[in-house]
Amino acid sequence: MNEITAMQGQGYSRAESRDLAEDALLKAKAERELRITVLICTLNEEENIPHVLPKIPACVDEVLVVDGRSSDSTVAVVRSLRPEARILCQPGRGKGDALKYGVEQASGHIIVTLDADGETDPQDIPKFIEPLLQGCDFAKGSRLAKGRPLRMPRYRWLGNKILVLTCNLLYGTRYTDICSGYSAFWKRAFLDIELTYDNCEMEQQLLVRAKKAGMKIAEVVHPSDGRIAGTSKVNGIRQGFVDWLVVVKERFHA
Repeated sequence: MNEITAMQGQGYSRAESRDLAEDALLKAKAERELRITVLICTLNEEENIPHVLPKIPACVDEVLVVDGRSSDSTVAVVRSLRPEARILCQPGRGKGDALKYGVEQASGHIIVTLDADGETDPQDIPKFIEPLLQGCDFAKGSRLAKGRPLRMPRYRWLGNKILVLTCNLLYGTRYTDICSGYSAFWKRAFLDIELTYDNCEMEQQLLVRAKKAGMKIAEVVHPSDGRIAGTSKVNGIRQGFVDWLVVVKERFHA
């Protein structure tokens, strides 16, 4: 049970629990002299990024945006909302490429990844960092532990279930979601893993290679109402099949 859930069980509201958890995190950070980076990969998200940046809590030391050469006003919106944010231009193509580049450039000891489309709530950051402070290497998000999210189409929910079942059968895990864009990890742990994909499937490769390497991984449940505006830039059916192939292939990779 994470700290926020425990405090809610003691009668605190969700907002009060978040405030107390952030206070505890700020204290732990000061004691350990830790820096936290929030990493957001963007591509034409001018409508959605305003729903993300203002919610990033004070415990975060660095906001790092890796932009995939947006043709809209995404970069200008980031600059107007978070003038202190570092904005880097992605060197290659694909979300995996952007994530790898962002991690390499991040100044934080701990890195938290957020989706730019508004699907992930930055106010949940403290409960993702808590497992890392307790000895975990990675904290991965789950949108599906409490059922199908409101805006998730049934075919995507079913595809995610198939991916999770495959992963659990092949790797002996008990995950409920392996496609959430919400995660937190120690930078050193990420850099210790060799990653060969540059698209979205890099996230599944990261997860299963971390498991095979014996790293400690916690699953953190978080709410998800889906993308706020616009449409996904990924073909869900095609990407789901590619993700599934990667999960299977990695099981037999030396």
